Amino acid sequence: MTGGILRWNLFIGGHLSSSVPVRLVEHTDEGQLLWLETGTPMWLTDLPGGAHLRDIPPEERPAGGYPLKAGRWPMGSALIHQPTAGGHAVFWFFGRRRRFRGWYVNLEHRNHHGEDIDVADHELDITVSRSHAWRWKDERSFAEKTGHPSYWSPDEAAAIRAEGERVVRLAETRTFPFDGSWCDFKPPSHWTIPPRPQPPVRSVLGPPGP
Repeated sequence: MTGGILRWNLFIGGHLSSSVPVRLVEHTDEGQLLWLETGTPMWLTDLPGGAHLRDIPPEERPAGGYPLKAGRWPMGSALIHQPTAGGHAVFWFFGRRRRFRGWYVNLEHRNHHGEDIDVADHELDITVSRSHAWRWKDERSFAEKTGHPSYWSPDEAAAIRAEGERVVRLAETRTFPFDGSWCDFKPPSHWTIPPRPQPPVRSVLGPPGP
């Protein structure tokens, strides 16, 4: 239902990194659009020494995952398109006064469980500016993780990069979602920031697929 609250759960190397509530903007056969408001109460992995989960080898992590701590979404508000058949999501990021700042492509594998959207991050991402200039992000760490059993095989890595190249062609030709649509989106005024949900049931996943 439009305006309904879902949970966007991000997993890195099979372990939960964060969980944040989002609102459903639109759902069609082609995919769904979500709204993530800056400052939304969320759950974050409580890591030692302020480390980032992607920098901790999976074999050095607790088998059942790390504990969680309360936090808030620190980045700008975002509209998120999750295509039904695609191994990626596209974020429209907005700054102050809802000014569109650019797109961000997250290469990923998703599973839906009721109100939960479990996202296995594929590390390699793409940034696309308002002028449609694009660049790869995190290529080195993507290559370093390739072949690790908690991440992806060389063949899966090739498929992940091919998915990114397909999205790049959409950006270069200014094809949806890079056609200028939704860049002026504003959520309905009656949408409040969702409350912090209960902690996710799953804190550990199996290895992600391409």
